[in-house]
Amino acid sequence: MSYKALYRTYRPQTFDEVAGQQHIVKTLKNALANNKIAHAYLFAGPRGTGKTSMAKLFAKALNCDEGIGHQCNKCPNCLDIIEGNHPDVIEIDAASNNGVDQVRDLIDTVNYLPIKGKYKVYIIDEVHMMTPSAFNALLKTLEEPPENVVFILATTEPHTILPTILSRCQRYDFNKVNDGDLKERLIYILNNEHIEYTDEALNAVISLADGGVRDALSILDQILAYSGNNLDEEDVYALFGLTSIDQKVHFLKLIYHFDVAQSLDLLNSFAQAGVDLKRLNSDLLDVLKDILVYKRTNEAEQLANLKEEVAEELTQEFDVAALNEMISTFLKAQTDFRTASNIKTIFEVNVLKLCTRDETIKGITKEVSKEPKKPVETPVISKKEEPKPIIKEEVKEEVPPVKEEPILEVKKEEPKVEPKKEKISEAPSWLFDEGEVTNTKLESEGDSYELNDDLIIKLMVIGDKVERKKLGERYGELNYYMADPNIGHMVSLLKDGKPYILTKDILVIKYDLGSQAKKANIKANQKVLSSIVSKMLGREIYVYAISQSDHVRIYHSFTDLNQINALPEKAEININVKEIFK
Repeated sequence: MSYKALYRTYRPQTFDEVAGQQHIVKTLKNALANNKIAHAYLFAGPRGTGKTSMAKLFAKALNCDEGIGHQCNKCPNCLDIIEGNHPDVIEIDAASNNGVDQVRDLIDTVNYLPIKGKYKVYIIDEVHMMTPSAFNALLKTLEEPPENVVFILATTEPHTILPTILSRCQRYDFNKVNDGDLKERLIYILNNEHIEYTDEALNAVISLADGGVRDALSILDQILAYSGNNLDEEDVYALFGLTSIDQKVHFLKLIYHFDVAQSLDLLNSFAQAGVDLKRLNSDLLDVLKDILVYKRTNEAEQLANLKEEVAEELTQEFDVAALNEMISTFLKAQTDFRTASNIKTIFEVNVLKLCTRDETIKGITKEVSKEPKKPVETPVISKKEEPKPIIKEEVKEEVPPVKEEPILEVKKEEPKVEPKKEKISEAPSWLFDEGEVTNTKLESEGDSYELNDDLIIKLMVIGDKVERKKLGERYGELNYYMADPNIGHMVSLLKDGKPYILTKDILVIKYDLGSQAKKANIKANQKVLSSIVSKMLGREIYVYAISQSDHVRIYHSFTDLNQINALPEKAEININVKEIFK
């Protein structure tokens, strides 16, 4: 049996299953209960909000064997409507049947009595596509159809329909489905399909769907074609050119702290990765709104995009004046995008504007900003260093009481002198022995490893997602080595990336910036990077890095191959790792 798309599989079969649109459901239910059935209805609203589904449900409620208003989904009438085979429920696509001749053919069949049900129901989809002459031909029939005939017209553009048609119909306006109703419906479907999901991934799908249930299910179908029974936010972001909350927050921090170079680098990496800059602009506004709301209310339930702990951190870091300035700039950009021929240029100009804004926005006066330019005051530093001998003298004065104590107590004081050692209880079990890794310079140039896309796709096939996630969760252990004089710089580079693929022998890390990925792949840097990861996992691991733009390209290739069942089989993949990383 061929695969059936989710939006078709989970089309609502009763009024109670409809996501949102409760004002319409209630009105139609009451009309059916009181037998106040109109002869023509107009269902208008955005795409994918349930217009055609509601029309079929209404047709079912008119023809169910259990009586008007029922939808038993068991009787022959209900089953035939579900399958699309009912002789009295006629669906017409006005986009392809929009001429006078087609309408005249329709009118000829209207006068025949229903064959199987109580009512003949004509559902005309995309009715706005009909020509004026076709509308005029339908006008008389629509005004005075036979008693047992109901017309349901569906459209996304009601303003284009002739007023004479509109005046003959009961109009129902469908709204975009709110996030809560949409989420509830998606969770029901995911649970029914036994699909694992994260809340972040689900929210990303809802954001993309923009209030359309059909769009949400089509997006879900596309993601699951790649990931199988697992809905992961990484897959959503990569497939649809989105950025994670962490990336957006990082981007806003760079802008807030006037970091022009890194802000533009990150923006370029977004553009290269195919990120929709219009959507990114809108998403940044959502994040800024969350920060501002939480700053003023301190109520977690008001947050739509950020977790409470993230919002708490950002409200401490960002001030209100800067938040308002950033919101105003990104809001204006939304208007500018409508007439722009180059979206990226406008986005860059706005980022530059915010990065070079007057420092008074951050609450820093120009006079204060000049103070850092006074390194001449180095004598003050030397004066501060002078008291150090006094401290030593004070220590010497304390020696006598120390000598009076037993020698064992001096040893007890040693751990107290080194507060950092208190972290030993939280330290990872894979600690390096002293001298195990010698001082290594982080190289910026040199011979690099290069893996082709075909090889990385093979790694994606054999990669262990569960172990990769566990490694990502353990990345916090790297903090223990951030200040290490020998490998701190390597740890910092490793921590800037995110584990993307993990096999028995290779870890592929994804970086936002291509420059970081390039640095990680330099052969001279590999020994230490690999030894750190090998220590964490307890086996020999080689490290390779890709940029966000590489990731998007490879990901799309993987998805295309997966959809045509052209991916290599796991059992057939044999990779000579030592030959690759020799």
